[in-house]
Amino acid sequence: MTHFGVTLSQYIMEEQRRYPDATGNFTLLLNDIAVSCKMIAAAVQKGQLANVLGATENENCQGETQQILDVIANDLFIKNNAKRGHVAAMASEEMDDVYPIPDGQPRGNYLLIFDPLDGSSNIEINGPIGTIFSILKTDKKHPTEADFLQEGVKQVCAGYCLYGSATMMVLTIGHGTHGFTLDPSIGEFILTHPDMKIPETTAEYAINQANRNLWEPPVRQYVDDCDLGVGGPRKKKYTMRWVGAMVMDIHRLIQRGGVFAYPMDSSLTQKGGRLRLMYEANPMAFLVEQAGGIATTGYERILNLTPQKLHQRVPVIMGSKEDMTILLDNHKAYASETDKEFKHQCPQYQ
Repeated sequence: MTHFGVTLSQYIMEEQRRYPDATGNFTLLLNDIAVSCKMIAAAVQKGQLANVLGATENENCQGETQQILDVIANDLFIKNNAKRGHVAAMASEEMDDVYPIPDGQPRGNYLLIFDPLDGSSNIEINGPIGTIFSILKTDKKHPTEADFLQEGVKQVCAGYCLYGSATMMVLTIGHGTHGFTLDPSIGEFILTHPDMKIPETTAEYAINQANRNLWEPPVRQYVDDCDLGVGGPRKKKYTMRWVGAMVMDIHRLIQRGGVFAYPMDSSLTQKGGRLRLMYEANPMAFLVEQAGGIATTGYERILNLTPQKLHQRVPVIMGSKEDMTILLDNHKAYASETDKEFKHQCPQYQ
């Protein structure tokens, strides 16, 4: 396929031809997701001109204050997918429970999981924010929470939309990671970054250094070694990058290489971690692995985790193969000295 000028819809239809029994519903679902992201992008670009900035008086199910754009983005995803007949149910980081398709509306064979607006803390400063989504299959017409609790390896699609200097959608359906840039003049996502690959070596890492004293020894050892520069064991100068929006940090990682980490620390033990498995860790892990990287909790491949609940939190460390192998070796050695279990089974880490 010639990539120049290929739209998202055309790309998905080409991929659909791999499956003779495909009904086209998956293609239509991705089109609905794309429309939702275009509408969110339009709201983001208007900012205060449309009076969409600022916080509401409400908290979401995570106990976080909802921004006006959080609510708008969540409503747009529901509006554009609830009555289209392609999903059986949805789950959002902003909602306590599964969102069932209303009675009397057609239902499909997919489950849609989404974080409507990642990086809400960046809204007021006009920083990068984005949407993350994941799609699973189901044979239930009235799915419950239990039907969503599938391992990440069972995702049929994952992606994110970055609302930055340009609006970009990056997605995978299990055949590589591909980037599409929104051309506002025609209102279409165009394939601009086919088959994105994470460089295997890196000189960057993204982590919240303010938590340094709370990290487990394997992560602290890795960062300490990086910070020693050319005189340290890594033999090169590293640069730290931290945006505060996972979408942006992972987007930079996929394009330039590096490590992104929100690891376990002593303040997160009771929660299980910082990031949500279903809404953030699983879809990003799918994208990173399809781009040649490694995604782990430190001890276990993220995509192998069996979810226990819809809003489960986990530690997240992902990135370039060379440095991720060092991090995993650090965790393996630490686990052998403690009562922790190391059972990483990532194809890239062998």
